[in-house]
Parts: sequence; structure tokens; C-alpha cells
Amino acid sequence: MKIDLNCDLGESFGNYKIGMDEEVIKYISSANIACGFHASDPLVMVKTVSLAKENGVSIGAHPGYPDLVGFGRRNMNVAPEELKAMVQYQIGALNAFCKSAGIKMNHVKPHGAMYNMAAKDEKLALAIAEGIAEVDYSLILLGLSGSQLLTAAATVGLKCANEVFADRAYEEDGSLVARTKAGAVITDEEEVIERVIKMIKEEKVKTITGKEISICPHSICVHGDNPKALNFVKVIRQRLLQENIKIEAL
Repeated sequence: MKIDLNCDLGESFGNYKIGMDEEVIKYISSANIACGFHASDPLVMVKTVSLAKENGVSIGAHPGYPDLVGFGRRNMNVAPEELKAMVQYQIGALNAFCKSAGIKMNHVKPHGAMYNMAAKDEKLALAIAEGIAEVDYSLILLGLSGSQLLTAAATVGLKCANEVFADRAYEEDGSLVARTKAGAVITDEEEVIERVIKMIKEEKVKTITGKEISICPHSICVHGDNPKALNFVKVIRQRLLQENIKIEAL
């Protein structure tokens, strides 16, 4: 068995620091780097790319809606053609820094509201997949397991990977519980570990209602802005190795 362990990084902005990137990156295999719309700035992007290269961590673009105040987690009414351009713009920005550092970008994972809206909206999902494919067909689209994002990737012939979440609760339809609801973010360390192992070994996850649903994990995400992110990636990595589950980038 093998799994990718990813985290959203590079989400600081100017004098505002978010996450513990320098520590978290030591324990993951893939980093989703913010591209300046929902978080980050050019200098943060440069530093995060360099940090990933130093630690042998695979790099992915993490494009979001242009919403710094809301951290890209507020829904926006965006036409598919505009969304496509947003995604291409952000991939291009991060790719410039990757090229400068002599490292290749490996994947793209939409952020926040963009990710969740495209998971359910066929047209938005297709706009994202087409945007990625037109820039670089070798990039992998990382999307919510069972979502429209993965269907769209298959439609355009783009490689894709199923993402599951260690620290987020699920609805019965496989979507993530809205952050406005109680229990949406899981903070109990033991619960997080057991969920991860169950998802990998049994391809099942318990929803917020207590019902078990099927899930297909290729990559596990821990959110970098979760206060317990560093501890989560440490204990998850340790447990995966104990279970003889190899941690490997997409």
C-alpha cells in the first residue's frame, strides 16, 4: 500500500503568517502552494517553492478565488470561462517560480470554495480541467474523491487523483461538511489517525451523521491552517509507517 500525504502551504501574506510550513514540510510528500489569489504573495511563493525543493517534496499549484479577506472560502458567482482564466493565471505564476528553481510542478489542487463548488458543478469542473490541460497535460488534477472534478479530468484526458481529508467531516453524499457547521473540522488526534487508516485500508469513512460511505484515497490532505497541522502530519506519518503504508508523491 502507498499513499500521498499533502498539505496546503505558502498561505502567509506580507506580514501575516499562516501555518508552520518550515516544520510541516518535513513530514509530507506533496505541497499545494497558494498562488496569490486567496493567499500568498510573490516572495512567499518563492520561499515555499525553495522549501519544497530542499525537502524533496512534490509541488502543486493551489489556485483559489480572488478573495484574500475571505481566504478563498466564500462562494463566488464566476462564469466558467473566467474560472478557467483564473486557474491558468495562477498556474502560470507558480510555474515561473518552479522553473526559476529548476523544479517541475506536478499537480494542481483548487482551493476552498473553488474546490467545493467545482466538486458539484459539472461546468466549473470542466473549466478547471480544460484550463490545466491547455497549460500542461502532464499535470495531475487533485480533486475530492467521487467529485465532478475527477469526471471532468477524465473527459479532457487529464490525469487525476482522488483526495481525501484527514481533518474534515463528510456529508453522506461524499462532500465536505461546510465550515459554518459544528463538527466540520476535526481536531481530535486519535480520531484523525483512525479515520486515515480506515480510508486507506477499507476505503470507507464515517460521515457526520454516523453513516459509512465508500471513498477512494490516492492522497490525504491535512490543512496547513489547522492549529494542529504539524502534530497531525507527524502522527499520521508515524502511524502510516507502522502500518507498512508507503508515503509517496503522486
